[in-house]
Amino acid sequence: MSTMSTVQLPTASTTASTGTAASGTPAPTPAPTPAATRTGTRALLACLVVAAPLWAVVSLTQAACREGFDITRHPLSALSNGSLGWLQISNFLLAGLLTALGAKGLRRVMRGTPGGTWAPRLVRVSGLGMMAAGVFVMDPADGFPAGTPAGPPATLGPGSFGHMAAGSIAFTALIAACYVLGRHFSRAGRRGPAVASRVAGTALLLGDGWAMGGGPAGTATLAVGAITAMLWVSVVAARARRTA
Repeated sequence: MSTMSTVQLPTASTTASTGTAASGTPAPTPAPTPAATRTGTRALLACLVVAAPLWAVVSLTQAACREGFDITRHPLSALSNGSLGWLQISNFLLAGLLTALGAKGLRRVMRGTPGGTWAPRLVRVSGLGMMAAGVFVMDPADGFPAGTPAGPPATLGPGSFGHMAAGSIAFTALIAACYVLGRHFSRAGRRGPAVASRVAGTALLLGDGWAMGGGPAGTATLAVGAITAMLWVSVVAARARRTA
């Protein structure tokens, strides 16, 4: 019974010698990981690397240039309104798609490690939430786009409710992904990335909480928190891509 309690995979040399002795035919050499698979994983991770910088640059450029927009009073999502709103809508859709695709590459490189199942899943959910946030456009409010009356809209339309729901899903998933990545790096003995992961998740958690609580300049703290967490996920993907 003791000889059957464990199963040990034979090494290539053992298999070769056994095969030669038993049948006179050399055993086949194990196939290496296909180059196409490695290339595909790197391409998927590149999507995740690009997603956050793309979204941040497009959003902040518009925030600085579009008439009537004030980042201390208007969320970046408000940029989906007006004649140039298609830019931010496209930004949400493309960055969300890149994030969802990149999550597949993250799953491949994290497979079998602590957090290797949930971190990619949560990143994918955040990407899908971003895409939904692009589909649902919040109502014009508080002077933006230019010509909109000051203050909140009298009533919220379906677009606003859909956008808030999509944003809540995306942010919750992104916060959780950062904390799961923190656990992943802690278990691997990498203290620096573990701390950075938790700081990024906390930045979004506090920024979102401050905005939802009506704190002064809450839209700015939300923007800082969201961009910080998104960029950290891109950094993680960039590091993984170098060794993929």
